[in-house]
Amino acid sequence: MHKEILVIDDNPDIRFLICNILKEKDFIVRSAANYDQAVLEINGKLPDLAIIDIKLDKADKDGIDLLKLIINKKKLTPVIMISGHATVQIAVEAIRLGAYEFIEKPFSTEKILNYVKRALENASLKEEKDIIENKLFHSFELIGKSPSIIKVKKTIEKLSTSESRILISGPTGSGKELVARKIHKNSARSKEPFVILNAALLKENTYEKELFGQEFDGGNISSGALERANKGTLLIDEVAEIPIETQANILRVLIDQKFKRFNGTKNINVNIRLISSTSKNLEELVQIGKFREDLYHRLNVVPVELSSLSSRTEDIPLLIEYFKEKISEMNGVQKSKINITNDSLYTYNWPGNVRELRNLVERVTILSINESQENIDKLLGEILSSTSALKNVESLLEKSFTSPLKEAREHFEKEYLSKQLKKNHGNISKTADFIGMERSALHRKLKSLGIKGIN
Repeated sequence: MHKEILVIDDNPDIRFLICNILKEKDFIVRSAANYDQAVLEINGKLPDLAIIDIKLDKADKDGIDLLKLIINKKKLTPVIMISGHATVQIAVEAIRLGAYEFIEKPFSTEKILNYVKRALENASLKEEKDIIENKLFHSFELIGKSPSIIKVKKTIEKLSTSESRILISGPTGSGKELVARKIHKNSARSKEPFVILNAALLKENTYEKELFGQEFDGGNISSGALERANKGTLLIDEVAEIPIETQANILRVLIDQKFKRFNGTKNINVNIRLISSTSKNLEELVQIGKFREDLYHRLNVVPVELSSLSSRTEDIPLLIEYFKEKISEMNGVQKSKINITNDSLYTYNWPGNVRELRNLVERVTILSINESQENIDKLLGEILSSTSALKNVESLLEKSFTSPLKEAREHFEKEYLSKQLKKNHGNISKTADFIGMERSALHRKLKSLGIKGIN
């Protein structure tokens, strides 16, 4: 299939030259001679690639505005900016905003064709990656035989014929997004958009724009999550992070099923199914005034609770076997030989839950290609022990910061000396030499800290 390229330049000679170069290489070429024509072309149909001159016919609008318009519509559409008299600052700004490349006039035929080829290849690779990742995510299942997982599966089945709003709660990495996707896939809206708004990743003062969209001078529009999810499902991930002011506006949308874009005047009607998720206790946030009670009750029509992995260790072997199969398929490598009877898998706390387990399986799979079972077991132990040690340090630091100096110092010394003794198998002399203390002084310190059982 031939790629379609839109050429925007108010200089007829340059526009004619670029169009002819591209047509000779069998590209489908559209062109625009001014800003208004360009807006009509972009709004009518997005090209596979756009070549835009910085300076156009309007004093208050230029190629940068067109770049923003395209990026807001589809981030994967590559844009090559061209100019004969742009400053370095403008070039940097164009790249920062999402332009694939910036080319100064005059340019050779070879140069423009090389950039076009690379830009299209790059966009194609990104699109393929997104498709693959989406397919893989959709292929993932809720794996487990624990009572908590069986309960979640049954709830998802019951929700297939419902339009009720859902609140999914659970610790980070427990699978909240996966549950939301499964609910959408099983619903009557499955062929409509599934849009995710991760409130935890939004910058301050951007919540309204990301949710409701924005209108700009000149009639340009940036659609928000609500508008993109129309007729489908919107997942607001980590809903507790949304500011209290924005919460009021969300409540209004749920009541009226309509809203205005940021800086807009016209009401936009929407028909969405709203799913929210949180790793925080919303009831507690309601009590302290950080989350609206009326919004909480509207979101929490059907609650779905996900348990931590450490509370359902019976699911770990099933999850490991499942991830081994998936990761082998994804990477085109042999299935990992992780020993599911390894005790460390069940004594580890799994602070990152199922996501952390999946990452562990992938890491071991890649690092243990052609390795013996002994080396694989060793690698697994090293990863879990180093991760656990890091978490212990983080926990120790957190505890220390909330303690008086004397107490904090004792916490650290006790942890440090216990680790050093363990490393030296309880040998006082070796430990004293390593830490630079006299043997007798170390004995007194251990006694004062209450460290017992050391020979």
